[in-house]
Amino acid sequence: MGNGLSDQTSILSSLPSFQSSHIVIWGLDCARKTTVLYRLQFNEFVNAVPTKGFNTEKIKVTLGNSKTKKLRPLWKSYTRCTDGIVFVVDSVDVEKIKEAITELHKITRISENQGVPVLIIANQQDLRNSLSLSQQIEKLLAMGELSSSTPWHLQPTCAIIEDALKEGLEKLHDMIIKRRKTLRQQKKKR
Repeated sequence: MGNGLSDQTSILSSLPSFQSSHIVIWGLDCARKTTVLYRLQFNEFVNAVPTKGFNTEKIKVTLGNSKTKKLRPLWKSYTRCTDGIVFVVDSVDVEKIKEAITELHKITRISENQGVPVLIIANQQDLRNSLSLSQQIEKLLAMGELSSSTPWHLQPTCAIIEDALKEGLEKLHDMIIKRRKTLRQQKKKR
Protein backbone atom coordinates (compact mmCIF):
# COMPACT_ATOMS: atom_id res chain seq x y z
CA MET A 1 0.00 0.00 0.00
CA GLY A 2 2.95 2.31 0.13
CA ASN A 3 3.45 4.90 2.83
CA GLY A 4 0.95 3.51 5.32
CA LEU A 5 -1.36 5.59 7.45
CA SER A 6 -0.99 9.32 7.65
CA ASP A 7 -1.55 11.72 10.51
CA GLN A 8 -3.43 13.96 8.12
CA THR A 9 -7.19 13.76 8.08
CA SER A 10 -9.02 12.14 5.21
CA ILE A 11 -10.56 14.39 2.56
CA LEU A 12 -13.75 12.42 3.01
CA SER A 13 -13.92 13.21 6.72
CA SER A 14 -14.08 16.92 5.91
CA LEU A 15 -17.34 16.49 3.99
CA PRO A 16 -20.71 17.00 5.67
CA SER A 17 -21.99 14.05 7.67
CA PHE A 18 -24.51 11.68 6.19
CA GLN A 19 -25.43 8.06 6.58
CA SER A 20 -23.22 5.36 5.17
CA SER A 21 -22.90 5.28 1.39
CA HIS A 22 -21.64 2.74 -1.09
CA ILE A 23 -19.51 4.58 -3.62
CA VAL A 24 -17.57 2.79 -6.34
CA ILE A 25 -14.42 4.27 -7.86
CA TRP A 26 -13.73 2.80 -11.27
CA GLY A 27 -12.34 3.54 -14.71
CA LEU A 28 -9.99 2.11 -17.26
CA ASP A 29 -6.55 0.81 -16.39
CA CYS A 30 -3.82 3.39 -15.69
CA ALA A 31 -6.28 6.25 -15.02
CA ARG A 32 -4.79 6.56 -11.49
CA LYS A 33 -7.83 5.27 -9.59
CA THR A 34 -5.60 3.94 -6.80
CA THR A 35 -3.97 7.37 -6.49
CA VAL A 36 -7.43 8.91 -6.14
CA LEU A 37 -8.47 6.28 -3.59
CA TYR A 38 -5.43 6.77 -1.40
CA ARG A 39 -5.62 10.56 -1.71
CA LEU A 40 -9.19 10.34 -0.42
CA GLN A 41 -8.39 7.81 2.28
CA PHE A 42 -5.10 9.20 3.63
CA ASN A 43 -5.01 12.74 2.17
CA GLU A 44 -1.54 12.11 0.83
CA PHE A 45 0.10 10.97 -2.34
CA VAL A 46 0.90 7.26 -2.28
CA ASN A 47 3.12 6.22 -5.16
CA ALA A 48 1.11 3.26 -6.42
CA VAL A 49 2.10 0.93 -9.22
CA PRO A 50 -0.59 0.07 -11.80
CA THR A 51 -3.00 -2.37 -10.21
CA LYS A 52 -3.47 -5.79 -11.77
CA GLY A 53 -7.11 -6.61 -11.23
CA PHE A 54 -8.89 -4.36 -8.77
CA ASN A 55 -8.81 -2.99 -5.23
CA THR A 56 -11.63 -3.12 -2.77
CA GLU A 57 -11.43 -0.83 0.22
CA LYS A 58 -13.99 -0.05 2.85
CA ILE A 59 -13.41 3.45 4.07
CA LYS A 60 -15.21 4.54 7.19
CA VAL A 61 -15.73 8.27 7.23
CA THR A 62 -18.14 10.68 8.78
CA LEU A 63 -20.45 11.64 5.88
CA GLY A 64 -18.63 8.65 0.98
CA ASN A 65 -3.70 -3.57 -20.32
CA SER A 66 -5.59 -6.13 -22.11
CA LYS A 67 -5.58 -8.60 -19.22
CA THR A 68 -7.61 -6.12 -17.18
CA LYS A 69 -10.39 -6.12 -19.80
CA LYS A 70 -11.30 -9.61 -18.64
CA LEU A 71 -12.30 -8.12 -15.27
CA ARG A 72 -14.72 -5.54 -16.67
CA PRO A 73 -17.72 -7.89 -16.58
CA LEU A 74 -17.19 -7.98 -12.78
CA TRP A 75 -17.78 -4.22 -12.54
CA LYS A 76 -21.52 -4.84 -12.66
CA SER A 77 -21.31 -6.79 -9.39
CA TYR A 78 -19.55 -3.97 -7.58
CA THR A 79 -21.93 -1.25 -8.77
CA ARG A 80 -25.03 -3.13 -7.64
CA CYS A 81 -26.90 -1.19 -4.91
CA THR A 82 -24.42 1.67 -5.07
CA ASP A 83 -25.26 5.22 -4.03
CA GLY A 84 -22.70 6.86 -6.28
CA ILE A 85 -20.10 6.15 -8.91
CA VAL A 86 -16.74 7.90 -9.26
CA PHE A 87 -15.39 7.34 -12.77
CA VAL A 88 -11.72 8.29 -13.21
CA VAL A 89 -10.38 9.17 -16.66
CA ASP A 90 -6.86 10.09 -17.67
CA SER A 91 -7.16 13.56 -19.25
CA VAL A 92 -4.04 12.95 -21.33
CA ASP A 93 -4.86 9.60 -22.96
CA VAL A 94 -7.30 10.33 -25.82
CA GLU A 95 -7.41 6.69 -26.95
CA LYS A 96 -8.45 5.49 -23.48
CA ILE A 97 -11.09 8.22 -23.21
CA LYS A 98 -12.64 6.91 -26.42
CA GLU A 99 -12.64 3.41 -24.90
CA ALA A 100 -14.05 4.78 -21.63
CA ILE A 101 -17.20 5.98 -23.43
CA THR A 102 -18.32 2.40 -23.96
CA GLU A 103 -17.65 1.33 -20.38
CA LEU A 104 -19.17 4.43 -18.76
CA HIS A 105 -22.35 4.23 -20.81
CA LYS A 106 -22.61 0.46 -20.37
CA ILE A 107 -22.43 0.62 -16.56
CA THR A 108 -24.86 3.56 -16.26
CA ARG A 109 -27.43 1.80 -18.46
CA ILE A 110 -27.68 -1.25 -16.19
CA SER A 111 -31.17 -1.14 -14.67
CA GLU A 112 -29.85 -1.14 -11.08
CA ASN A 113 -27.70 1.90 -11.88
CA GLN A 114 -30.41 4.01 -13.47
CA GLY A 115 -30.38 7.35 -11.67
CA VAL A 116 -27.22 6.65 -9.66
CA PRO A 117 -25.16 9.87 -9.50
CA VAL A 118 -21.85 9.82 -11.36
CA LEU A 119 -18.80 11.94 -10.61
CA ILE A 120 -16.36 11.92 -13.51
CA ILE A 121 -12.87 12.81 -12.35
CA ALA A 122 -10.82 14.15 -15.23
CA ASN A 123 -7.46 13.33 -13.67
CA GLN A 124 -4.02 14.68 -14.53
CA GLN A 125 -5.28 18.16 -15.43
CA ASP A 126 -1.91 19.49 -14.25
CA LEU A 127 -0.18 18.17 -17.36
CA ARG A 128 0.31 20.49 -20.34
CA ASN A 129 -1.13 18.06 -22.88
CA SER A 130 -4.29 17.27 -20.90
CA LEU A 131 -7.62 17.70 -22.65
CA SER A 132 -9.87 20.54 -21.55
CA LEU A 133 -13.15 19.68 -19.86
CA SER A 134 -16.08 21.10 -21.77
CA GLN A 135 -14.43 21.34 -25.14
CA GLN A 136 -12.97 17.87 -25.26
CA ILE A 137 -13.59 15.47 -22.38
CA GLU A 138 -17.32 16.10 -22.04
CA LYS A 139 -17.76 15.65 -25.79
CA LEU A 140 -15.47 12.61 -26.04
CA LEU A 141 -17.31 10.88 -23.18
CA ALA A 142 -20.65 11.78 -24.80
CA MET A 143 -22.00 12.96 -21.45
CA GLY A 144 -25.06 14.46 -23.13
CA GLU A 145 -26.05 10.94 -24.19
CA LEU A 146 -26.33 9.61 -20.63
CA SER A 147 -29.86 8.93 -19.47
CA SER A 148 -31.66 12.05 -18.27
CA SER A 149 -32.25 10.19 -14.99
CA THR A 150 -28.47 9.94 -14.38
CA PRO A 151 -27.13 13.04 -12.62
CA TRP A 152 -23.46 13.65 -13.32
CA HIS A 153 -20.69 16.13 -12.65
CA LEU A 154 -17.39 16.42 -14.49
CA GLN A 155 -14.56 17.53 -12.17
CA PRO A 156 -11.07 18.50 -13.34
CA THR A 157 -8.45 17.33 -10.88
CA CYS A 158 -4.93 16.25 -10.15
CA ALA A 159 -5.03 13.47 -7.53
CA ILE A 160 -1.31 13.72 -6.86
CA ILE A 161 -1.67 17.20 -5.38
CA GLU A 162 -5.34 16.82 -4.31
CA ASP A 163 -6.49 19.55 -6.65
CA ALA A 164 -10.31 19.76 -6.65
CA LEU A 165 -11.09 16.25 -5.35
CA LYS A 166 -13.00 17.66 -2.38
CA GLU A 167 -15.12 19.89 -4.61
CA GLY A 168 -16.00 16.94 -6.81
CA LEU A 169 -16.96 14.80 -3.81
CA GLU A 170 -19.11 17.59 -2.43
CA LYS A 171 -21.02 17.62 -5.75
CA LEU A 172 -21.38 13.82 -5.57
CA HIS A 173 -22.59 14.11 -1.97
CA ASP A 174 -25.22 16.67 -3.02
CA MET A 175 -26.40 14.44 -5.88
CA ILE A 176 -26.65 11.41 -3.54
CA ILE A 177 -28.67 13.38 -0.96
CA LYS A 178 -30.99 14.72 -3.66
CA ARG A 179 -31.53 11.21 -5.07
CA ARG A 180 -32.25 9.78 -1.60
CA LYS A 181 -34.88 12.48 -0.99
CA THR A 182 -36.48 11.75 -4.35
CA LEU A 183 -36.54 8.00 -3.67
CA ARG A 184 -38.10 8.57 -0.22
CA GLN A 185 -40.79 10.78 -1.75
CA GLN A 186 -41.54 8.16 -4.39
CA LYS A 187 -41.87 5.48 -1.68
CA LYS A 188 -44.31 7.63 0.31
CA LYS A 189 -46.52 8.06 -2.77
CA ARG A 190 -46.86 4.29 -3.19
